[in-house]
Amino acid sequence: MCGILALLGCSDDSQAKRVRVLELSRRLKHRGPDWSGIFQYGDFYLAHQRLAIIDPASGDQPLFNEDKKIVVTVNGEIYNHEKLRKLMPNHKFRTGSDCDVIAHLYEEYGENFVDMLDGVFSFVLLDTRDNSFLAARDAIGITPLYIGWGLDGSVWISSELKGLNDACEHFEVFPPGHLYSSKNGGLRRWYNPAWFSEAIPSTPYDTLVLRRAFENAVIKRLMTDVPFGVLLSGGLDSSLVASVTTRYLAGTKAAKQWGAQLHSFCVGLEGSPDLKAAKEVADFLGTVHHEFHFTVQDGIDAIEDVIYHIETYDVTTIRASTPMFLMSRKIKSLGVKMVISGEGADEIFGGYLYFHKAPNKEEFHTETCRKIKALHQYDCLRANKATSAWGLEARVPFLDKEFIDVAMSINPEWKMIKHDQGRIEKWVLRKAFDDEEQPYLPKHILYRQKEQFSDGVGYSWIDGLKAHAEQHVTDRMMFNAAHIFPHNTPTTKEGYYYRMIFERFFPQNSASLTVPGGPSIACSTAKAIEWDASWSNNLDPSGRAAIGVHNSAYDNHLSSVANGNLDTPIINNVPKMVGVGVATELTIRS
Repeated sequence: MCGILALLGCSDDSQAKRVRVLELSRRLKHRGPDWSGIFQYGDFYLAHQRLAIIDPASGDQPLFNEDKKIVVTVNGEIYNHEKLRKLMPNHKFRTGSDCDVIAHLYEEYGENFVDMLDGVFSFVLLDTRDNSFLAARDAIGITPLYIGWGLDGSVWISSELKGLNDACEHFEVFPPGHLYSSKNGGLRRWYNPAWFSEAIPSTPYDTLVLRRAFENAVIKRLMTDVPFGVLLSGGLDSSLVASVTTRYLAGTKAAKQWGAQLHSFCVGLEGSPDLKAAKEVADFLGTVHHEFHFTVQDGIDAIEDVIYHIETYDVTTIRASTPMFLMSRKIKSLGVKMVISGEGADEIFGGYLYFHKAPNKEEFHTETCRKIKALHQYDCLRANKATSAWGLEARVPFLDKEFIDVAMSINPEWKMIKHDQGRIEKWVLRKAFDDEEQPYLPKHILYRQKEQFSDGVGYSWIDGLKAHAEQHVTDRMMFNAAHIFPHNTPTTKEGYYYRMIFERFFPQNSASLTVPGGPSIACSTAKAIEWDASWSNNLDPSGRAAIGVHNSAYDNHLSSVANGNLDTPIINNVPKMVGVGVATELTIRS
């Protein structure tokens, strides 16, 4: 993923302003370490930090149409760019970049071209013929984007908060599936799928239709001119991604360039559930497997960097981002620039353990809709920013537009968890890939219980974080929390600890408003807490908080952790890394 920054209509075309835009753009250089570019037209500035995945040699940005009257800076991947090029035979393209089609599509179709794009993207387009501009974000919000306004009447667009947080009077999250047009003076939604209304679908479940839709989504994402791999936790979602990738990699352009044997990557504490399961899946699929270990102290030492890069104080996002942040650095050090990951399946299929308590198919379906609509604030934000912090791109086939359309059209009665019929969470997805003749995965992996990433890397990770926060946040601080943080007031010491760090990096009120809040149980929305009266007394985003559902649910001792009563020496009981090198480095096994 790249980094984009645009300053539009600031009434200042001076060299000093150009230098300022370049300075702010450099804050995004981690997202695009391969090249930097800037275009200025009067008081309009478009800057770009490039991570080169497609056409590394000539695809530098900003990009232009033939006469250079239309300029665009893009972060993303357009998977159907070859098909789109064929729709415009009279256009001459300057590069082989997949994003090169955007300026030409605008020239040909105007603002309504955005829905033609099959991929993930955030872009700003400037039409110098009338000084109008257009900004847009992909359907689900897989790429991050923020919009801000200056006192001078300017509009700012940035891939990350840090690109504009101290340059704007007000800024906010640019909503997914929307575009901003200077001609119309505001935002409008371009993405309008059938499921967005939350009406209950009735399409019968068809295993082969679902299977083929996912395989197509994975195959699209094999478009690359650089080395790549898959993130493999050993859970259902990432294992299916790895399995389908392995099955279809041979014969692709990527295989011809980089070899047909897939590389897989996993991270966890020593002895964690994910490490064991991932190794088993890797052996079954025959991948070149890389296993990274970290300690609780390694993770704690990285928390400030994680919050700076992820730009949130949400507890579950930080818990899960930290291992991914550490792993991404190691992956990049091996020369890999792109990974395929399994985010999104839990939201689409109701995979979180609290869905066991969904009272009916209507509640089940509307909750999945709410979860998908909020993904850009949670898992998409984590997956994108934790990897982009080290110049690594993450692709997520479960959030393919066409796949979502297929999966969200299924009658939700099929997605319901029914123990008497042997249907556990995500049963429709598991069943679609339960092939006796040519198995995609070992049966016990295919039907492994859901583990949230922050749990699967090792249960002592979350317990250690709570203990660390207990050491640094006093009862008096918690007593005054509502006065210090009136918006999204932290309710736990762990939450307070993260909020202090976030406010130090991003002190503006607008920044705190970009982070979601509200009660949650095992990653539920606030609405779903109503499904079980006991949950309101055990609020924690960990999957183990789903008492009566998770096989390793919190017992009375661990429930006391959530109340701040855990003795702090737990940190000293966590096994330290054994190996040669600096104490805070990760170990690696390949």
